[in-house]
Amino acid sequence: MVKRIGILTSGGDSPGMNAAIRAVTRVGLNAGLEVFGIYNGYKGMVEGYIEPLTREDVSEIVNRGGTILGSARLPEFKDLEVRQKAIRQLEKRGIEAVVVIGGDGSYRGALSLTEMGINCIGLPGTIDNDINCTDFTIGFQTALETVVDAVDKLRDTSNSHHRCSIVEVMGNRCGDLALWAGIACGAEIVVTSETGFDENEILDRLRDLDLIRKKKHAIIVISEKITDVHQLAKKISLNTGFSGRATVLGHIQRGGSPCPFDRMLASQMGEKAVDLLMQGIGGQCVAIHDNKIVSYPIEKALCMPAESRKPLTNLFERLG
Repeated sequence: MVKRIGILTSGGDSPGMNAAIRAVTRVGLNAGLEVFGIYNGYKGMVEGYIEPLTREDVSEIVNRGGTILGSARLPEFKDLEVRQKAIRQLEKRGIEAVVVIGGDGSYRGALSLTEMGINCIGLPGTIDNDINCTDFTIGFQTALETVVDAVDKLRDTSNSHHRCSIVEVMGNRCGDLALWAGIACGAEIVVTSETGFDENEILDRLRDLDLIRKKKHAIIVISEKITDVHQLAKKISLNTGFSGRATVLGHIQRGGSPCPFDRMLASQMGEKAVDLLMQGIGGQCVAIHDNKIVSYPIEKALCMPAESRKPLTNLFERLG
């Protein structure tokens, strides 16, 4: 049976990662395992920045955002020689298996290590909700609450100035943050890669809201990497009765104390990861599907098509 496991966080941080670190550490220690923290992701694994974790090390972190282990990107990890260095560092410390918390790039690293003899389990830590095998990723719900709070505040000032506020949110080409926030905030327009972007259609819609519906303000929630929101705001000011203003929420969406849902999700997923490793299973990722904690082979998870967002898009349109 596995006796020593490691844990790392990789890629962009997300609220709830610390709760997952705590869960893996405490469940592992209570099962008689030794748990090691691997600092700064795969980079720290290669460089040997690895230390034992105790119960005290993970005390009072369940409510903290970010990750106490730090995170870093290492594109070179795809090279065999780099991974061999990482494995030597693990073997030097007797670490037989690793829990990897991150996005799909982190999963690919975990799969490669598993193929080289170090069993790895992936946990979905990203605010983007862009891992197709799971209904929710760790951090998505907290980021959504941050977006909703920001949009609610912008609505107050927009209403005072006959303004159209364009709010750009993260998502890494996944529109879930924008779509969920748009529904939750009662936005007038939502733009994602799934809905498509038609500038003339947006301007026509705003003119209708202003002249026909006599709206005092309008909110547009748009996913990142679709258009220059500041230029769009200028065009709205020139071509409609609204004064256009753009707000890019940026990395504020990644910070903050994780909401109860993310703390619970991270804890349940951390427990599942340890259970899988204790059974000698690697190359899998943990997910929540239909409110059940499950796991899938990473290879299968990376190839899964995204579920259609059409039901949510239809709901948004019917609420308009």
